[in-house]
Amino acid sequence: MKTILVASSKGGAGKTTLATNLAAYFALDGKRTVLVDADPQHSSTRWAERRAELESAVLPIDASGRRAWRAWLPEDAERVVVDAPAGAMADDLGSFLEHADAVVVPVLPSALDIEATVGFLNTLAKVPRVHKRKLPVGLVVNRSKPWTNASQQAVEMLKTWPYPVITQLRDTQAYVVMAGLGRSLFDYRSAQVREHQADWEPLLKWIKKA
Repeated sequence: MKTILVASSKGGAGKTTLATNLAAYFALDGKRTVLVDADPQHSSTRWAERRAELESAVLPIDASGRRAWRAWLPEDAERVVVDAPAGAMADDLGSFLEHADAVVVPVLPSALDIEATVGFLNTLAKVPRVHKRKLPVGLVVNRSKPWTNASQQAVEMLKTWPYPVITQLRDTQAYVVMAGLGRSLFDYRSAQVREHQADWEPLLKWIKKA
């Protein structure tokens, strides 16, 4: 059972977008997938409920306020994606960090958002598994506009950090539309969607190695 924790202390960074699209990718790949929703807003749970009729359905588990969330996991679960609560620091994510195989941190490409994420990454650095490099942490630049100076400068700033920038997900309203339908980027095959799917390839490869 591979467990991916998607976490950020900065609200609106795109945790749920990353978590739901990863969960859909694993389910479409034939893996028995569970989406652990630790955020009190339950956006991931509502997404999974809208997807329930598909063959690639994802099982949602409410982990907000539940420390024993692993007791609810099916024995045949192959992939677990955790949508961490907004505003949580590493100290608040103890049980998730203990069982995670990788941590994905979305960051918006602006100086203010990057600065707001520093505190969270500093708390992660104190986690023994992270400090000993036994738990990989990767950054994902979300809602990126690579053609702009702001996004380019943000990526250069992030590259100076001790955690790798795995990929950039380009800004598109498609994610909002698909979330409302219980769908993901990986449910579609159009040429335009395939271009955005390519943004995810480095992240999927990184997770596979984790």
